[in-house]
Amino acid sequence: MLTYKAAQDAHVSVSIQDKSLNGLLEKEWLLTNSRGGFSSSSIIGCNTRRYHGLLVGSHHPPANRIAALSTCLETMTGKDAYLSLSNFEFDNTVHPDGYSQLLEFRKDLGVHFEYETALADVTKSIYLLPDSDTIALVYEFSNVRQSFEFAVRPLTAMRDFHSLGHSGSNLSSIWNESELVVRSDSPETGQLILRCESMRFEQDAQWWNRFFYRTERQRGQDCFEDLWSPGRYKQRIDGPGRIVLWAGLFASDEPQDILAKMELETAIDAIRLHQKELFKQHPRQDSIERKLSIAADQFVIERNIDNEPTPTILAGFPWFLDWGRDTFISLEGLCLSTGRSDVAWGVLKTFAKAVSEGMIPNRFDDYGQDPHYNSIDASLWFVHAAFRYLRQTKNRSYFSHKLLPAVKWVMDSYRKGTRFGIGADADALITGGDIDTQLTWMDARFDGISFTPRYGKAVEVNALWYSNLCELTECYRGKNEEATHFYGLLAERVRHSFQEQFWNDGRGCLNDCILLSGKADPSIRPNQIFAVSLPHSPLSIAQQKGIVEMVERELLTPYGLRTLSPSDPRYKGRCTGAQGQRDAAYHQGTVWAFLIGPFIEAYLKVHSFDPTAKRRCRTFLSKLLNHFENDTCLGNISEIFDGEAPHHPRGTFAQAWSVAEVLRARQMCKE
Repeated sequence: MLTYKAAQDAHVSVSIQDKSLNGLLEKEWLLTNSRGGFSSSSIIGCNTRRYHGLLVGSHHPPANRIAALSTCLETMTGKDAYLSLSNFEFDNTVHPDGYSQLLEFRKDLGVHFEYETALADVTKSIYLLPDSDTIALVYEFSNVRQSFEFAVRPLTAMRDFHSLGHSGSNLSSIWNESELVVRSDSPETGQLILRCESMRFEQDAQWWNRFFYRTERQRGQDCFEDLWSPGRYKQRIDGPGRIVLWAGLFASDEPQDILAKMELETAIDAIRLHQKELFKQHPRQDSIERKLSIAADQFVIERNIDNEPTPTILAGFPWFLDWGRDTFISLEGLCLSTGRSDVAWGVLKTFAKAVSEGMIPNRFDDYGQDPHYNSIDASLWFVHAAFRYLRQTKNRSYFSHKLLPAVKWVMDSYRKGTRFGIGADADALITGGDIDTQLTWMDARFDGISFTPRYGKAVEVNALWYSNLCELTECYRGKNEEATHFYGLLAERVRHSFQEQFWNDGRGCLNDCILLSGKADPSIRPNQIFAVSLPHSPLSIAQQKGIVEMVERELLTPYGLRTLSPSDPRYKGRCTGAQGQRDAAYHQGTVWAFLIGPFIEAYLKVHSFDPTAKRRCRTFLSKLLNHFENDTCLGNISEIFDGEAPHHPRGTFAQAWSVAEVLRARQMCKE
């Protein structure tokens, strides 16, 4: 079994007593930096995804990510023993079996693997520098029982992180007596530089074939990869000591002696100082909140806009970049709930600069091209987040000069009309899209099939529209009576139309969407919860209570809300298989962890935030918090879970809005 125990200053410490391979391979770890780069694998160091690797860097942060250093073969050769610390999975076999000597995995400022072998005890540590695509791979030897030769063979991928590498790719290396430089025939991949002053390097180029990534097979993807090794580092170990192997991904034109300036203690101090700064922002946090704050920080990175680094939020690891909708649903939990209003301000400005035709980007491009604006709700979430920033910081000067023009541009553009037919209808409700578009967050589409067609008037879009109009009215009150009157009247029209169009008296809850034909879609989905949780609701208290009761009864699970009631014939309880199967289930019953935030907020609102309600809501969070500390990617929260018990985690293993909303909800539940 795996047993978990608290460790000083650590996210988690895992004592590995049972060597059951499948269980070990299901647990993962993640280190990130401010560039969108990361280091990640399973807790035994065996890669199970194409996205796993010791070093995945970014040439145009956070876009153009390159899987550079995939893994290393680490061997110990003594007089009577040959063993390895490594684990690689090939088809139907794992070899070598370094996990058999692994005693403990630990994550704190880095990740650490504690081994006990016949030759020596070894601690292997990995540290990712906070502002550079550079790792320190550290081996510390103690209790040396006999002399042995220690060897490290780096295995490189040097590819786009979405793809897979195969033998025959034109990879090459240059050894210059101090550093090893690995390049591909594509200059876009840059150069991987390795440096180890205490070990000698032997050139011995090899292709290693058919590495198997089990998670890719489960997702119906290509799952075999070939990796290239330029040679191996060697060192005789006669007693206690430490070896540091540096690896960094750099642009092709950067100097090759860049790693010579790296010092391990300085790097660790930089990581420690960064975490201390996080805790200074919110000193009253308990241990769980401190861990959630560290997890929240993983998603706050920098994007270069107009040659100026500016903060943004990645939607999830390992494969998402910064999406507008995810960013502004996450912003309150990741930034405002953790006392980082300066970061919230920077993120809001980043997207405010990118407003086009009254819309913020739905996402920035993976490869640095123009932003994508194909979302109906992302811009309204931006407005909501801007008002949350104002409410918390009371910084009206910053808000009025930098954010209010963008807020007003969005709101007026939605009223008058913008891309994709988005605009206010005659009843003042927001409509948009057509049969060929997927503009709401329920946007799964595969092979020309839209699994949840919600074009027209979506319930959460109009709940946001109403709440934002009320906020805008309050913003102008006492400062511009004409604007106050205008937006107040418009909000009242929206409230009346919302009640008329969305309230389903027969079911005692809200319709999910009003299609362009005028037909109501009465599907029981979680989108209606926002009409209760947002700051301003267009519903009566009795209606709000009815919605919360319906959602709790039909959609609530220990890991969030289902996207469709199990009583619906379209319901799918498992989100597995190839992409088409997963997309078909993505919003047809799959559980989304982030929805626990608005549900708990709505529950507390209709129960007047009384202590009994708070205690009940803490039970709603208990399984998610256990998942955060003990399951899948340790110290993170997955994107989605199966609708059916045991609610297996799926999707990204670290999702921004999952962490954000659990953190925010936990704060709301405090006595």
